[in-house]
Amino acid sequence: MMHGFIPPERYFSYLTWNEIAEMPDKENVVIVQPVGAIEQHGFHLPIAVDAAISVGVLGKALSKLNNNIPAYALPCLYYGKSNEHWQFPGTITLSAATLLSVIKEVADSIYQAGFRKLVLMNSHGGQPQIMEIAARDIHQEKQDFAVFPLFTWKVPHVAGEFLSTQEKELGIHAGDAETSIMLSLLPEQVKMDRAVTEYPQGLPKDSLLSMEGKLPFAWLTKELSKSGVMGDAKAATKEKGDRILESVADGWVKVIEDIYRFQQPKC
Repeated sequence: MMHGFIPPERYFSYLTWNEIAEMPDKENVVIVQPVGAIEQHGFHLPIAVDAAISVGVLGKALSKLNNNIPAYALPCLYYGKSNEHWQFPGTITLSAATLLSVIKEVADSIYQAGFRKLVLMNSHGGQPQIMEIAARDIHQEKQDFAVFPLFTWKVPHVAGEFLSTQEKELGIHAGDAETSIMLSLLPEQVKMDRAVTEYPQGLPKDSLLSMEGKLPFAWLTKELSKSGVMGDAKAATKEKGDRILESVADGWVKVIEDIYRFQQPKC
């Protein structure tokens, strides 16, 4: 089934062209573009993790969303900018320029169809900046087009309640949270017998510089992790994943409701 986790009645690709042409109040219909990545996630997780989380969370949120709020999911953009993982086999990466062009051209098509609200729902930590650049450029070119460059994990959720202090700081890839939510979404694709605990190695000590803080340095995963994991995958459980998935999806319900009511500020 093409829609996967997405409720079929909320899957944009199942609409006909005349259903789209005749859709009422199109300027307030919320169109969501899930954006993931195909990249290594250690020995225990499939390379589709980021895409699976985007579509899984969005599907859960759309199933909870009030039927009176029109919102549709586009097919996921599976490939992203993943060159920090390029030394691990299986990683497929687009350049920043290519990904930016794809997003802008998708947005052009959505605008041409009469829609005026587009969400870029990104689940890969290596490309929020591209979403932000795309959104600003699209809105500058089409000022009646509201574009929202959002990171899946930035909505309110309970994941922090389950994570250690070290995990919150350094568990940024294939660790407890991602592994737990994958145990909820695609348990048959998670190989917990291969899970490891490995935190980034060789980080500068007593320094203002960090991987992803206010003063970051450029890094490649192979420089920081032998396994590709940065976090404690062994601590993951399906029970935690179920709770995390529900709470992140609830956060996205509220975000979609807010976007439906959103009006672009004007002086």
